[in-house]
Amino acid sequence: MHVIEVAEGVHAYVQPDGGWCLNNAGILTDGHRSVLVDTAATEARARQLRRAALRLAPRPPHAVVNTHFHGDHTYGNFVFPEALTIGHEKTRTLVDAAGLHMAGLWPDVRWGDIEITPPELTFRDRMTLHVGDAVRAELVHIGPAAHSVDDTVVWLPEQGVLFTGDLAMNGVTPFCVMGSVAGSLRALERLRALGATTIVPGHGPVGGPEVLDANEAYLRWVQGLAKEGAAAGVSPAELARATDLGPYGGLLDAERLLPNLHRGYAEEQGLPEGAPLDIGALFEEMAGHHGRRPDCRA
Repeated sequence: MHVIEVAEGVHAYVQPDGGWCLNNAGILTDGHRSVLVDTAATEARARQLRRAALRLAPRPPHAVVNTHFHGDHTYGNFVFPEALTIGHEKTRTLVDAAGLHMAGLWPDVRWGDIEITPPELTFRDRMTLHVGDAVRAELVHIGPAAHSVDDTVVWLPEQGVLFTGDLAMNGVTPFCVMGSVAGSLRALERLRALGATTIVPGHGPVGGPEVLDANEAYLRWVQGLAKEGAAAGVSPAELARATDLGPYGGLLDAERLLPNLHRGYAEEQGLPEGAPLDIGALFEEMAGHHGRRPDCRA
């Protein structure tokens, strides 16, 4: 893990290589108090994050912001009992509903004794969180559906730093099967309009605005493939097998093309953005397409 100070009092907690279950987090501090942006997938990794936060401030974090409900960003919440956990109102509902589903996809991972801990304080559109006088963080819900249906970004306007959650990834294949391809593209437009100079993505290295451009290019490619495939009557699985990944073949977790195509097809067929799909079945189909279960690196 790397702790990178991207602005005064603003640290990115980066877990290479950023593949399945290896998310990034953030530590915001004025030197006395601190706030986390997301936690980690396993108990052991969350405890490492706790130790890193305590090296930057003498007291445990007093708040944890969850950018969305997925377990790699929320399973470690319970390791911070002193903290007020904050998230979008849908995040609270979805954390409870999902439970340990993600852990069940990879039963051989040492998850630890996870206690599901949903946000205690929720908001609908946006709220402001202050870390002393040093950092003002704007929590903004980006919806109705993009990576998921409960995406929150953490925007630090004075520092020009944006924590995107999984709305953006760097060197890692975007994943919007639980949200929307079209909604993800609109979300990226909103994020670009903020004018951030530093992007801390949900997975992968810290970057700049070019991270948003790369995610947009991939998603437009998926959207075009889905439009052509649906019109031709070819199934998502057939299309995925026939598609040359081209410049996207070097992204981590390239097997996500198949579930992303399913979401694109759903939108071409008129399903509402974010309409539930059978994620368990799609995960198994993706594993079959990939030739094995994707590697959870946690």
